[in-house]
Amino acid sequence: MDIKKVILVSLSIFVAYTIITSPDRSAELVGVGFEGISNAAKGIGEFMTELVN
Repeated sequence: MDIKKVILVSLSIFVAYTIITSPDRSAELVGVGFEGISNAAKGIGEFMTELVN
């Protein structure tokens, strides 16, 4: 098997195990991740707006 596939399968198993054993914490982490992405998008939007002005 390719090393990338082994890492991907291992990571997938870890994520599934984490979600099954601690769904509340997993939901919190996903929320934090989406909040970070949202803040980054807002920052890029503000930067582009200032760049155009």
